[in-house]
This record gives sequence, structure tokens and C-alpha cells, in this order.
Amino acid sequence: MSYNYPIDEIYWSKEEIIDVVNFYSLVEQAYESSVKQDELLLAYTRFKQIVPSKSEEKQLCGKFEKESGYSCYRTIKQAKSASAGEKINMS
Repeated sequence: MSYNYPIDEIYWSKEEIIDVVNFYSLVEQAYESSVKQDELLLAYTRFKQIVPSKSEEKQLCGKFEKESGYSCYRTIKQAKSASAGEKINMS
């Protein structure tokens, strides 16, 4: 990984930064191997508690995709349409 996760160090607590980084890393994991659907959706729910604004979510996920090539939107879309317990693999 030779890129930075987009985070808001000014307004987010240490715990919130850890939770957002966890979400990004699960999206990354979905592309590089696979991730459990329920684990990913739980991390996304927490991400949305920290980033409730849809426009801010689009901005952060857009930066993440530009840096990494991994789409939060497509990954979450696939996770939401998957059956419970299914593994999400974006490769």
C-alpha cells in the first residue's frame, strides 16, 4: 500500500479514525482477497455514524478510490445485495 487513507484528523477522535481506517481496509481486503459481508456492512454502518453526510461520504470515498483504485460504493453495493454470511470478492 503506497497511498494514504483520507481521514479528518482535526474533527475525528482517535477511535473514529481507527474505525474509518478499518472500513477502508475492509474495502481494500474485498479487492485483494475477500471479506465477510456482515463484517463489511457493520464497518460501513460505523463509517456512516462518523460520516453521516452523503456528500462528505462521496468526497472521502472518491479520494480513497483515486488513491487506491478501490471503490467503496461498488463494494458496499455488492455487500448489500449479497446473502448473509456471503464473502465479498471484488477481484
